[in-house]
Amino acid sequence: MKSLEEISDRLEIQDLLVSYSHAIDFKNFDELDDVFTPDAHIDYTVFGGPKGPYPEIKAYLANTMPMFSSYYHMVATSKVTIDGDTATGVTICHNPMVLPLPDGAEHVFICGLWYHDRYVRTPDGWRIAERVEQKTYVENMPEGLG
Repeated sequence: MKSLEEISDRLEIQDLLVSYSHAIDFKNFDELDDVFTPDAHIDYTVFGGPKGPYPEIKAYLANTMPMFSSYYHMVATSKVTIDGDTATGVTICHNPMVLPLPDGAEHVFICGLWYHDRYVRTPDGWRIAERVEQKTYVENMPEGLG
């Protein structure tokens, strides 16, 4: 039987994953400050993005994500292993993206991926200290975009 602390930890980590998705999907990038540790390492290279420290990745997201007219992150089936004040997790994500075209049409493509995360408990709650994306599929990605 899981302890109340472990149940609480799992719910907090689940909320962290939701907070990440909402911060990006609603283009509220400053909310990511409550998701990542200040020194987090993030690797988005599998889809053509950068890897590096959180402040650089936050700036990248704020500068590049507005080119899409819409998108969302549907995350599910997280496997989280908690070990005291640290944890690891693997979470699936289905991510449709909409890119407006010059003629007014839209190009829709879909990314399927796994997030491989390392979490740490901080005085402000659980945070992601490391995130690495693993591609599972891409459907209809525009040429030159990934």
